Amino acid sequence: MPTIRDYLSTQDEKEIVQAITQAEANTSGEIRIHIETNSNEEPMARAQKVFFELGMQNTKERNGVLFYLCINSKSFVILGDEGINQKVQTENFWEGTKELVINHFKQGLYKQGLIQGILKAGIKLKAYFPAKEINKNELPNEISKA
Repeated sequence: MPTIRDYLSTQDEKEIVQAITQAEANTSGEIRIHIETNSNEEPMARAQKVFFELGMQNTKERNGVLFYLCINSKSFVILGDEGINQKVQTENFWEGTKELVINHFKQGLYKQGLIQGILKAGIKLKAYFPAKEINKNELPNEISKA
């Protein structure tokens, strides 16, 4: 059974966290990555549960974005909170970002796919939620795992 290490090395994870830090530098938005090996739940339902378990609904402007990945079911979901979703709902932004990431995954480029998706989300968050004078990091940047 594949594990997270079969897809991302410790160095890859560090680079992903650096991408999150870079993406959040100019926005009040928050991005989290959650990777798990197994889940028996429907991917969107599981992503929603993880979103709340990570407290992502608690950002001041409701602008958290979760990248959820389940290895064994090959599931990938991008879930934005209501603040950012209201801004991007008419432009199919999450679907386009998801396609970008999955296209990298299909080539075995897992780190690159996540980084590209994170940076794209960061650009959109910056457009709608630019950083304030004090840009408080409301959520940790490290990768959550189960």
